[in-house]
Amino acid sequence: MTGDAGAEPVVHFYFDFISPFGYLASLRIDELAARHGYRTQWHSFLTGVTIMKVMGLPPVPKTPLKSAYAQRDARRYCRRHGIELGRAFGQEPANPLPAGRIFHWLRAHRPDTAKPVARNLFHAYWIEDRDIGDLDVALGCAQAGGADIADLRAALDDGSAAALLREATDDAVAKGVFGSPFFRVGDEPFFGVEKMELLEEWLQQGPW
Repeated sequence: MTGDAGAEPVVHFYFDFISPFGYLASLRIDELAARHGYRTQWHSFLTGVTIMKVMGLPPVPKTPLKSAYAQRDARRYCRRHGIELGRAFGQEPANPLPAGRIFHWLRAHRPDTAKPVARNLFHAYWIEDRDIGDLDVALGCAQAGGADIADLRAALDDGSAAALLREATDDAVAKGVFGSPFFRVGDEPFFGVEKMELLEEWLQQGPW
């Protein structure tokens, strides 16, 4: 097993809530890691920053050729794993800021609720086709996951939640994260939901 030096073995999972592949990876990553004695640490970040601002590229849905392939790839993955999304591909994405800010404030201050809330946000967006860019919708997902809404509203109002998401996105960029999903085991990076099989081999056999 290889994890972060001096720490319990961990798989870092980076995702954007508006990424379909990020959602699909979220359904499997905890179980995959646990099979090999690893825990996971989830990190929300903004692909709008990594792809558009840092890399200078258009978002995938607006990239000729690649957009059509990505949609086909996602549908193929869903058929293979028996998943039916409630949100159609090609729609204008929701604003990811409320979800990301809520998640990172909870991760910093109420870590036991962060992952359940992230799952609720993913489910609301990709299965129920709800607008998680709407603050009331996002807060409802948080409340259903056990979060205190009054604390969250205060953090959203005073800017502390926004600062945590900016910090998390900056940290993701510093670690070479550029898309969703992205995984890191120690210093070893893996990008894309299709790399989860390779990631599992790495966890099982050790580095090569």
